Amino acid sequence: MATADPITGTLALATGLAWASGINLYAALLVVGLLAANGAIPLPPDLQVLAHPWVIGAAATMYLAEFLADKVPGVDSVWDSLHTLIRIPAGAVLAAGAIGEVDPAVTAVAALVGGTVSAGAHALKAGTRILVNASPEPFSNWALSIGEDAAVLAGLWIAVTHPWLFLVCLGLFVLACLCLLPLLWRGIRHLVRRLTGLFGPAARPPSL
Repeated sequence: MATADPITGTLALATGLAWASGINLYAALLVVGLLAANGAIPLPPDLQVLAHPWVIGAAATMYLAEFLADKVPGVDSVWDSLHTLIRIPAGAVLAAGAIGEVDPAVTAVAALVGGTVSAGAHALKAGTRILVNASPEPFSNWALSIGEDAAVLAGLWIAVTHPWLFLVCLGLFVLACLCLLPLLWRGIRHLVRRLTGLFGPAARPPSL
């Protein structure tokens, strides 16, 4: 494990949990809970509940549900829409909890940054899924879903073992979001206009 000062390690854990929560909250909770329960990583007092067997069991159950929902085109986008109200607040709470008991202003900043990072990850995932679901075959959807799960596992491992490397990667991710999110939004608008043209009033056959 790479050595790092406590501040860097805490910052990497906080932003890592927020980022992973935006992609797959339950996978993030499950991975961190299992690592903490097995003594692989120490958790701040506010996050030690994640190592409780009941929390690990609940995270595993919900991860299985998300794993299955993520593989069905259309269902995954509905699931993402519902989890907009869950992933982003959870990312903010986990980031604040990872900081620990500090000045309330620092905790508020951590929550704000965590929520923003989680929102960016969630928006990039959900927007990409909408465009991929326009493809008639399911294999790209499956590959993307598995890739997201692998990214969460790898990202959290890097955040814990190589904090500086994770922070650099996170900075690149933020830059990618700034470039890709406008493109995704334009792609989604184009898709909506195309679907509207297919199923809108103009596409209906004339009445006899």
